[in-house]
Amino acid sequence: MTINVCVVEDVDEIRESLEVLINGSSGYRCIGGYSCAEDALESIRRKKPDIVLMDINLPKMSGIDCVGRLKAMDPNIQIIMLTVYEDSEQVFKALKAGASGYLLKRTPPAKILEAIQEVREGGSPMSMQIARMVVESFQHTVASTKGSHCLTAREEEILSYLVRGDRYKEIADALFISLDTVRTHVRRIYEKLQIHSRTEAVLKNYRK
Repeated sequence: MTINVCVVEDVDEIRESLEVLINGSSGYRCIGGYSCAEDALESIRRKKPDIVLMDINLPKMSGIDCVGRLKAMDPNIQIIMLTVYEDSEQVFKALKAGASGYLLKRTPPAKILEAIQEVREGGSPMSMQIARMVVESFQHTVASTKGSHCLTAREEEILSYLVRGDRYKEIADALFISLDTVRTHVRRIYEKLQIHSRTEAVLKNYRK
């Protein structure tokens, strides 16, 4: 099944490169490219893509505000931030707004395609340094969580690998499990730590 993607990026060269990458890859199709959030909001409402790649630093409305508007229009739309910003404030704002993933623009093209596929399958891909920062920020949340929100022994084991900076494939190889299984565990970890769509409690904790 073809994954329909829209790109919101104000730098023409980057946006066009992403469009070429997506359209030149089997199973992917770029159905819209936009240089500002305002144009994206109007068009994406009609086109209903599966995934949106979203920059943060846009000319007028920011990418993070655009994420919030898109999620309000269609809660099922999946958005991956693709940006140069790697500071914790921008990361948490994007996640709070409803982003499903967070990649840095220096991410290799093949990894961007993998991330699009991963989000389509229910994952929450992040550049490794972003994932490590997020997990480290919430380690004390794990210690204080009780009841059904506690991580399983396997999830805590995978969490320790994430904090160390290991990639998903390295974790899979070390634990003798499949890459898909690692992705599933990571998604559950993010959900239990309220990193994905339910981030209010985490943000309060982060600001302490």
